[in-house]
Amino acid sequence: MALKNSLHVMVVDDMAVSRGLITQALEEIGIHNVQYERDGASALRRLAANPVHLVIADYNMPGMDGLTLLQGLRANRSTQRIGFILVTGRPDRDILARGQKLGMNNYLAKPFSVQAMRTCIEKVVGPLG
Repeated sequence: MALKNSLHVMVVDDMAVSRGLITQALEEIGIHNVQYERDGASALRRLAANPVHLVIADYNMPGMDGLTLLQGLRANRSTQRIGFILVTGRPDRDILARGQKLGMNNYLAKPFSVQAMRTCIEKVVGPLG
């Protein structure tokens, strides 16, 4: 079975349009086991109870930004090994350096193409098949 068929992903983004664009790209790639959360705190609670293979999170969210979510994931034993991709409209050095320090696996700059999303995911989890 191809990895894309068994991969479980959570998309965390406060903007419905952004969630829709990520979802559309995942569907085109063939990834259908996708959950959604609108904020980092909800995602952290849900992931602690039911971890997934990969989290794709927006950087800029109210309350808990994407990197604070990553910090929370890495601090919890049940979620510390989850793959993490940060999606950001401004991939500046400070954000990326902080992400690297916290254990970010990869990042994706907005706007992105389906191929860029696929390549980004494959660098984290391996060939999707």
